[in-house]
Amino acid sequence: MNYFLGVDGGGSKTLAVVTDEHGQILGRGLGGCGNHQVQEELARRSILEATSEALEQAGLTRRQIRYAMFGLAGADREADFRVLRPMIAGLGFPAHGIVCDTEIGLRAGTRQTDGVVLVCGSGTNCYGVNRLGESLQCGGFGYMFGDFGGGGELAVEVFRTVIRAWEGRERPTLLTEAVLQTLGYPSVERLFHDYLDRGAGAPIHLTKLLFQVADRDEAARRILQRQGEELGLAATTVIRKLDMAEDRFDLVLVGSVLTRADHRFVTPYIEESVKPVAPACHLRLLTIEPAAGAILLAMEKSGRPVGESVYERLESGLSVKEA
Repeated sequence: MNYFLGVDGGGSKTLAVVTDEHGQILGRGLGGCGNHQVQEELARRSILEATSEALEQAGLTRRQIRYAMFGLAGADREADFRVLRPMIAGLGFPAHGIVCDTEIGLRAGTRQTDGVVLVCGSGTNCYGVNRLGESLQCGGFGYMFGDFGGGGELAVEVFRTVIRAWEGRERPTLLTEAVLQTLGYPSVERLFHDYLDRGAGAPIHLTKLLFQVADRDEAARRILQRQGEELGLAATTVIRKLDMAEDRFDLVLVGSVLTRADHRFVTPYIEESVKPVAPACHLRLLTIEPAAGAILLAMEKSGRPVGESVYERLESGLSVKEA
């Protein structure tokens, strides 16, 4: 029997999964932040903790794993891989690979080996691979480097919209009451001065307020519309550059802003951008853990074909209940 390990190391948690060659889940492990760009030693400990727990549950050793695939947030450039290669090699798996977490998100969301993925969680990213195996990443490096949105920046948009409405630079918004209640302030004036005095940043959980009021609030809808348009722009850029306009493929939507929120305020704008460019493209919400994509890539890297029963077992064993 062959055994495989798939790891999804994100900014908030790390999930490791061990399966057999049939896709049966044998063990799971959880760790903290797996992004080395946040803190290298924390990422190393989180990945070690998650993989060790998964192996212990499965009753296996590292030497028994045919192939281990690590899908890690922040694995974007050669500078990142110079940090990650020795870190992952030090875990002791005989055969292993490292890819960006966008790649495992794509592979988890489609049964094809080609496609495009859009990520909108704490940040944003876009990645695609065509039928020839050519790949391209667009974004993932923050606002200064061309991105817009994700939970961190959307929270800032919520905060600044409330301030601008208070000052009179924008129309009144339901976000004001929602922010004051969430953060526990009696007035925007008190909020304004306290955050200035402390040099505090906008808490990321303010992003969810957009979805709570969007059906009744123009300002919230406007922010979410821009998020959808920006994601659509990234996707169409990747599609054009990889010459995928005539292809039939899945555009996989990954991340809490797209999968665990009321995405009807975002996804229509993605579709409006993408469909004229790639009519045969199909938008698909990711409904299983991205770690499933790491398992599939591990199997493929080892030369093992992936059958329908493997997909079915992974979809059953790693479904995301809140998707």
